[in-house]
Amino acid sequence: MVGYLVLENGDVFKGERIGSNNDVAFELVFNTEMFGYMEVFTDPSYFGQGLLMTYPLIGNYGVIPEDFESEKIWAEAIFVNEFVENGNNFRAKCGLDKFLKNSNIPGLKGVNTEEIAKVLKECGTLKGYLTSEINNIEEILEKIKKYKIEKPIDKVTCRTKLVFGKTKPKQIALIDYGVKHNIVNSLLKRNVGVTVYPAGTSAETILTVRPSGIVLSNGPGNPKEYDTQIEVIKKLCKTNIPILGIGLGHQLLAIAMGAKTEKLKYGHRGNYPIKNLKKDKVNITSQNHGYCVSKNSIDLEIAEIVHINLEDETIEGLKYKNKNIVSVQFQPEACPGPEDANYIFDEFVNGFYKNIDEDGNIKLLKTVPNIEDKQSLKDIMQAINVPYMSKDEKHIADWKEIGYELIRDNKRKLYNSLQHGKY
Repeated sequence: MVGYLVLENGDVFKGERIGSNNDVAFELVFNTEMFGYMEVFTDPSYFGQGLLMTYPLIGNYGVIPEDFESEKIWAEAIFVNEFVENGNNFRAKCGLDKFLKNSNIPGLKGVNTEEIAKVLKECGTLKGYLTSEINNIEEILEKIKKYKIEKPIDKVTCRTKLVFGKTKPKQIALIDYGVKHNIVNSLLKRNVGVTVYPAGTSAETILTVRPSGIVLSNGPGNPKEYDTQIEVIKKLCKTNIPILGIGLGHQLLAIAMGAKTEKLKYGHRGNYPIKNLKKDKVNITSQNHGYCVSKNSIDLEIAEIVHINLEDETIEGLKYKNKNIVSVQFQPEACPGPEDANYIFDEFVNGFYKNIDEDGNIKLLKTVPNIEDKQSLKDIMQAINVPYMSKDEKHIADWKEIGYELIRDNKRKLYNSLQHGKY
């Protein structure tokens, strides 16, 4: 069946329909990833958008649920050049066309994705409409004009609190604005528990549980629309709890700290080089955002610019002075990849610990504290927040018999409890 992509500027592109046959309006964006299309399709940050894939071959390895970044496809429509209905892969559960039909997601194949991407680069992000009939263009253009994405995090956030790794010694509070699964997985791999809270959760609710750290997740939409979430973040920033902002969380955090955001002409969706100004090192990162923090709005007395995008010099990372708060615009969880920026999670988790040496390892006590009759080793350990090494330095004591695990450059160092009792 023939289908048409109609853009708000009047351009019309012809293709063959895939997926479901329903007509739909959207904001059209393009992604330049060369692999990982299922991770891209299931990213909640694409809510309300039509997704143009510039890589020419999509669907060749089918649908692999283990690679999903959420429970469903959030994009309104998919546009590709060459499309493989039934991909071949031993992990695949079905073909992409069947999955699109079952998910009620329409799309077009055989469209000139290169030409459409050039239009978006020249004109900026455009609204569009996917339809099988173009007899009345004026009516279609009127539907496009009326389309608007409003506060999408209300649609993509979790409905109830979710708890993972509740027995871990360190617990993270993650506010879900449209979080990707691998952000949660990346934290769990670093031996911390994660409690995921809905986007509308109050600061008081989060602070009551006294988390070791707070993560503000990625998500869709214009950050300026989220007044309630910004007020919550302002309260969280008044504490001494370490905070990590990612994507939309980075933008909301910047607004809460007095900066402003602006819309990019056509966004960053794909792989982009960023430079860490402190380390003088370049990483290739995975990105998906249509807004950025305005460089001229940053008060350098409050925040330090740590990362910049090497293509357009937009801000990609900030560190707030006199606070344990950092944020990044890119996606350090790296799904679909590359994994250059995984160290962001290492640095964040390491920040929970006091007395970290230059190699990122916990410094161990060399002497035995003077413990009073009514004071336990547990109390001292909680106060200093590090494992305790006894006089002979042959074992590490932990009153709760908790194994401490700290990651440094993806290598785990496990501190096992070998003895408990008073010293």
